[in-house]
Amino acid sequence: MNLYEHTIIARQDISPTQIKSLKEKYSKLIQENKGNLVQTQDWGLLNLSYLIKKNKKGNYIHFKIEGNGEMIKELEKNERIDKNLLRYVTIRVKKFDLKENFFSNEENDEVKKSKKKTDEK
Repeated sequence: MNLYEHTIIARQDISPTQIKSLKEKYSKLIQENKGNLVQTQDWGLLNLSYLIKKNKKGNYIHFKIEGNGEMIKELEKNERIDKNLLRYVTIRVKKFDLKENFFSNEENDEVKKSKKKTDEK
């Protein structure tokens, strides 16, 4: 089994219930194709580097998956025709970093708190 990190960017104007249904849809698709979903991270609404289909922002969802190449082909085939998605990317990795969540809201709050403390001094 290979290890993959897979990120999808959904349109900025979709509702939280649509984001939840996207996560469920692709999680179910992974499991139907004999893949193992190790972790799912919702990175939230982030700025894009450039306009994509007239969108300045996108909702990022990140999956950590164990599976084979056929499962990834099937996943990307379904994402290609999904009108709610702007982009997707799949990267094969040697091991997962399950401790770090680089875009967690909690981490951003901690960074802001530490900046305030240094500014006060």
